[in-house]
Amino acid sequence: MTLFKKFPTTVLALACLGFIAPPQADAAPRKPVKKAVKKAAPKKPAIDYSGEFVNFGQWKEVQQFMGDMEQKHGFPIAEQEKLFLELRYIDSAVQLVKPAPPGKPKNWQAYSARFIEPKRINAGVEFWNANRDTLARAEALYGVPAEIIVGIIGVETIYGRDMGKFRVLDVLATLAFAYPLAPNREARMAFFRGELEATMVSARQTGVDPLALTGSYAGAVGMPQFMPGNIYKLGVDFDGDGKVDLRNSAADAIGSVANFLIAHGWKRDDPSPLVYPAAVSPERAWEKYIDHGLDAKFRAEELLAAGVSTNAALAADKLYGLVDLQNGAEPTEYWVGSNNFFSITKYNRSYFYAMSVVELGRAVKLSLKETL
Repeated sequence: MTLFKKFPTTVLALACLGFIAPPQADAAPRKPVKKAVKKAAPKKPAIDYSGEFVNFGQWKEVQQFMGDMEQKHGFPIAEQEKLFLELRYIDSAVQLVKPAPPGKPKNWQAYSARFIEPKRINAGVEFWNANRDTLARAEALYGVPAEIIVGIIGVETIYGRDMGKFRVLDVLATLAFAYPLAPNREARMAFFRGELEATMVSARQTGVDPLALTGSYAGAVGMPQFMPGNIYKLGVDFDGDGKVDLRNSAADAIGSVANFLIAHGWKRDDPSPLVYPAAVSPERAWEKYIDHGLDAKFRAEELLAAGVSTNAALAADKLYGLVDLQNGAEPTEYWVGSNNFFSITKYNRSYFYAMSVVELGRAVKLSLKETL
């Protein structure tokens, strides 16, 4: 048995991790041609780099990984060695995942300007109009507002216009075994090894060439930029065609984003705003509520007593978090985030990211109304 021998697909086939459609039914017989035509070489995916050959298969950690893959999934060592000989070390992926240099000031206004801009807003209006019924169906089924789904897909890939041109296996192998020095290096390497495993297993199950899979510099794929493991766990066949295809199916991308948020704490029965503009008192008792992670943990009365005020009353029976959006040399913005706001941070662990999703969704929705 070879490493990527074609296995029977399940009803919910992953469709090559959202990259290609499944094999088509046999077509009608073609008429014979009189002259033999030289068969064109398979088209290689357009990638953004050349990469460096490092012979991953000689690395001790990779050899251990291959042994685990053989034991857990039946992948022959010889076939894995052949695969790893094809992989390349991608230094640009390593550089891109490095944390920002210490002391570099964060700037929310500069960050948000990259996403809340006319090109993305106009593309969002077009996407919403083209998928109006699907977005309404997702909102009804999952309770996630259409503007949040639209905001996420817009921030991630400008609605599929920029889904990444890195070979998924190249970047996953690079980050799984050569992640840059960082306090969380071991945890991040373990994460990417899990994603590499998921990619190899899914490619075998769908009978495709894993070297043809492309995505972001971190291995995320499709319109919503799901990591391969999340495609398997949380991907939704929302168009009902028997496969999850996050590259070519807007419906699958929409349903999968909504399902991801529900799985990460979104409460469908909470119609309150996601965020509230906040003012803070000069006594600074509220500082103890800053930097408490990515969950809503505090009652409204606690924040109010510490000198945090909002433009609308906060519900006494819900939990909130205090969000600081630093603006470089300019004054910091403060917001109170609800539980559902913090569920967006599970998509990308950043207040800046979650606020960009909220603001882009609002901007698209406003532009949509103006065009009606």
